[in-house]
Amino acid sequence: MLKEKFDLRGRTALVTGSARGIGRAIALALAEYGAKVIVHGSRRSAPLDEALALVKALSPESFAVAADLSDPSQVDTLPADVDILVANASVQEKIPWQEFPMDEARREFQVNFLATLRMFQRCYPKMKAQKWGRLIVVGSVNERRPHPDMCVYAATKSAQENLVRGVARQVAAEGITVNNLCPGVFNTDRNRECLADPVYGPKVTAAIPMHDYARPEDAAGTALLLASDAGRYITGATIMVDGGLCLPG
Repeated sequence: MLKEKFDLRGRTALVTGSARGIGRAIALALAEYGAKVIVHGSRRSAPLDEALALVKALSPESFAVAADLSDPSQVDTLPADVDILVANASVQEKIPWQEFPMDEARREFQVNFLATLRMFQRCYPKMKAQKWGRLIVVGSVNERRPHPDMCVYAATKSAQENLVRGVARQVAAEGITVNNLCPGVFNTDRNRECLADPVYGPKVTAAIPMHDYARPEDAAGTALLLASDAGRYITGATIMVDGGLCLPG
């Protein structure tokens, strides 16, 4: 039955950046369908504790970890003995490209791309041995429509998308899928202030064919599909969750 293909009981998932927003919604969806979820934040915080409490109500064996992904040594402290990795954590700064500080550029590439690569490397051996695994990255609509002041962020997400395609070809025969869930404009903590701007907000809304912003849970169903046996034949894909924002024309 189709319902059984979404069953994640017996699976362990690490969702980075899951203290709030899209990451929290994905963590809750995976827990709801039976996975033990490792909730992650850059540091111990009230939002991380709150996210863990919500997840544990659905999946009691779940737990939380803290690691600053801008520090390569801390990336290696994350659990690697997982069946599902959702690389959701990212950082972004809105700065014109010609003024972008190199230190900030290096930080964005470390968190948004290099940490993902390293987590892929560390999670791969178990997935290969058991002939089953899910590597999922959370990209950005900026891969297709870069914001003028987020060229560096867009570049990191495009690099991540290419990593997905390259790795997917090499591990598909081992029962491991690799995919890119690509959100559009989500009304999360990160975006709430700018979307509330009386001038900027309506311009963004007008550009989205659905004329509405996404909510965090709008990404959860796609993540569940990609993480489960229901999505076993999807790999190397970029799936847009953007309300039609990146449609041609």
